Amino acid sequence: MPGDSDIAIEFDGAGFRLPDGKTLLSDLNLAVQRGDTLMLVGRSGSGKTTSLKLINRLLAATSGQVRVDGKSVGEWDTIKLRRGIGYAIQDVGLFPHYTVFENVSLVPKLERWESRRIDARVEEVLALVGLPVAEFATRYPDELSGGQRQRVGLARALAADPPILLMDEPFGALDPITRADLRTEFQQLQRKLGKTVVFVTHDVGEALQLGSRIGLMEAGNLRGVYRPEEFLATTDASVKAYVDVFRAGQQMFRN
Repeated sequence: MPGDSDIAIEFDGAGFRLPDGKTLLSDLNLAVQRGDTLMLVGRSGSGKTTSLKLINRLLAATSGQVRVDGKSVGEWDTIKLRRGIGYAIQDVGLFPHYTVFENVSLVPKLERWESRRIDARVEEVLALVGLPVAEFATRYPDELSGGQRQRVGLARALAADPPILLMDEPFGALDPITRADLRTEFQQLQRKLGKTVVFVTHDVGEALQLGSRIGLMEAGNLRGVYRPEEFLATTDASVKAYVDVFRAGQQMFRN
């Protein structure tokens, strides 16, 4: 999928409106560089998940353009587009009647990889997320903890080695300790793999820890895009409100 441009994903005046006329996203202009980890933060209903779903065509933009690798997503074969993009979500979406191995190997099998290559890749990605294949490959999702299921979901997203990862509150339903552990593991993984990541979160601390850039969404509009240090230092009132809440939480924890 990667081409010559440094831009992996581009929104060009992209918008999305429901059939009843309600606008969920307006005139989004944004470029995501290869290897970037872009965190999208904002209140519920601000347009974060809508933006994410326009990338892999789970939703089709009703105005403007969304391009992946320089080509409009509408020009891509939808199946090929989605198989080239890893997708990890909060409720994981594992098939309950599939083992861990079967869940993780799904896309490589659909891509008709040979069996030895699939076996090696499943072992590799399970090791990457801290789930040794000998211990976990034959388990079913209901035999795993929440954190382990989320790790399997991430392994599945990585299995076909896609250049792009879309992540929608992937750690949001986990307890604080497991969530902190997975953040750190993901950060280390991203340093090693260098994927292009668009990551939706409500958690400013998560955005600051994991993101190379942070985009703030408000009422279907992109308020601005900031590097973490810029996000903390900005005088923009909308951003400052999030920073103040984050710092208040840190202070409460220290006390």
